[in-house]
Amino acid sequence: MNFIQIIQIIILGIVQGIAEFLPISSSAHLIIFRDIFGVGAFLSENYRMSFDIALHFGTLLAILVYFFKDFLNMIKDGFTKGVKTTDGKILWYIVAATIPAAIVGVLFDEVIEEFFRSYYVLICIALAVMGIIIYLCDKLNKQTKTFKDMKLSDAIIIGCSQVLALIPGFSRSGTTIAASRVLKMKREDAAKFSFFLSAPVVAGALAIDLLKGEMFSLILEAPVTFIIGVVVAFVSGLLCIKFLLKYIKSHDYNIFMWYRLGIALVTLIVLLFK
Repeated sequence: MNFIQIIQIIILGIVQGIAEFLPISSSAHLIIFRDIFGVGAFLSENYRMSFDIALHFGTLLAILVYFFKDFLNMIKDGFTKGVKTTDGKILWYIVAATIPAAIVGVLFDEVIEEFFRSYYVLICIALAVMGIIIYLCDKLNKQTKTFKDMKLSDAIIIGCSQVLALIPGFSRSGTTIAASRVLKMKREDAAKFSFFLSAPVVAGALAIDLLKGEMFSLILEAPVTFIIGVVVAFVSGLLCIKFLLKYIKSHDYNIFMWYRLGIALVTLIVLLFK
C-alpha cells in the first residue's frame, strides 16, 4: 500500500466519522467518494467490505466513549428501576425504537443498498430532499420536550423513521433528528437520542457483517488498512459529536440543508461530465 492509498483511506475514515453523526448520510458520502470521486477505488469488493467494518467499528467506539457515563446510567437504572427514572426509561425507549429498523434492515438492507448503489441520481435527489425536510422539520416546530417528557410512542415514531435511512442519502441521524423535532423535542435532546440510537444499529450491522465467515480472514490480510480505518473514524467521530451538540445550542439545521444541496449539485455535475 503506497502513500496515496493511505491518504485515501484516511479521507474515507474522516468522511465516515463526520457523515455518520452529522445529518448528511454516511452511506451516500461513501458511495459518492468511492464510485464517483474515485477515493478508495483501489480497494477490491472484499476489502471494501472489511474496511467498512473498520469504519463502523470506529464510529461505534466514538459513541460508546463519548456517552459512556450516559449509557452506564441508563443500563444501571434500566435494569434496576425500569422506567421509573428518566435514564431507565430512555434505555427501554432505545430498545423499542431499534426494533423497526432492525427488522427491516435484516430483511431488506442488502436489496435496498444494491438497488440504490448504482442509481447515483436517486442518491443525489435523496440528499437534497432530505436536507430540505430536516430544515423544515426543525424550523417549523417549537422546542418544548426533553427526555423527561418523552413517551414510548415518541420513541417508536423516531425508530420507524430510521427505516428510511436504509436508502443512501436520507441519513439515519437526519431522519431521527427530523422526526424528533416534529415531536417538538429540543434540538440537543433530539441529537442525543439520535446518537444513542446509532449504537445498537451500528453494533447490529457490525455483528451481521462479522458473522460472515470470510470477514475475519480479510481483516487479518490487511490489518494496517483496518487499524487506520478504525482510528480515523473514531477520532473524527468524537470530534463531530462534540461539534454538533455545541453547534445546535445556538444554531438551526440551515447549514446542513445547504451542504446537502451543494454536494448533490456537485455530484450531478461530475456525473454529467464523467
